[in-house]
Amino acid sequence: EVQLVESGGGSVQAGGSLRLSCTASGFTFDDGDMGWYRQAPGNECELVSTISSDGSTYYADSVKGRFTMSRDNAKATVALQLNSLKPEDTAVYYCAASDRGSPLVLGPCPKAPPMSAWGQGTQVTVSS
Repeated sequence: EVQLVESGGGSVQAGGSLRLSCTASGFTFDDGDMGWYRQAPGNECELVSTISSDGSTYYADSVKGRFTMSRDNAKATVALQLNSLKPEDTAVYYCAASDRGSPLVLGPCPKAPPMSAWGQGTQVTVSS
């Protein structure tokens, strides 16, 4: 069973930084693609960033240049560094895994795609 455990998050003022981490187990991490989604209050799930097994990354336009996603295959961990935070970044952030050998599960919020696993979510609150 694929499992994801998130850490990090918290409350900061606009312009501040936070770092989210997600530790995976239950699959061959090196072969999996990972992503971060977020859900702001009253909104659908929004894709924030992805990192593929070869290390290539994708960022939503809203976070490009401010957020950085990385992976450490030795520790089966991905991280999301959030810099220059804005109040509109306030949301619950979810880590997600895509593993070809695992069944898919529904996401935690509307419009979330089925993935191999989802983290429990971590709150990020940015005040102006």
